[in-house]
Amino acid sequence: MKIGYKELVVFSLASLITPFIPAQAADLQQSFKDSEIAVISNVNWKEFHSVVGKCTLRFPSEPEHISEKMNVAEAGYDLKYDAYISSQDKKSVYMLLIAEYPEFVDQSLAQASLEGFLNGILANNPGNQLLFADMLLVDGQPALDFFIRTGGIYFKGRAIMVKNQLFLMAMECEVQNYDEGQYNYFVSSFRFNK
Repeated sequence: MKIGYKELVVFSLASLITPFIPAQAADLQQSFKDSEIAVISNVNWKEFHSVVGKCTLRFPSEPEHISEKMNVAEAGYDLKYDAYISSQDKKSVYMLLIAEYPEFVDQSLAQASLEGFLNGILANNPGNQLLFADMLLVDGQPALDFFIRTGGIYFKGRAIMVKNQLFLMAMECEVQNYDEGQYNYFVSSFRFNK
């Protein structure tokens, strides 16, 4: 892998700094066919419960936890985030990032915020190539599925906005190690705890 755990979090956070400014950019109307979730024997995957995000997700191994607070001086607030990172046979890295914004976030801007998030990722590296992006609802919440290629690396994820929290589930791997079934299993295991 070219990007380490800490770099993966920083890469994702680089796009979180100003997501609540409506995006002026790329047309996200491009659609993709939903892949069928492969029936996979993932008996070794670990169910993880995030107290911070009040959610549940399955990881290939026990995730490492990073928690930090970033001061976003130009926006005038602190961005708190928790990241949970797990690798599968050192070939794929899976991540859940939960970023918490100040309470004043306007939920009506959720779609624009998700578009701004994606545009931030794309602008972070001129080598990032968007393979697809699609808006959807997950448990009634605005969400964005995306798939990015940077050279020989895939970065695929789903971002969900819930009030002042952004949930990012993502997988990073080298192109030759990409496994659609494993990614779908990971993303489809996400649940908000009631």
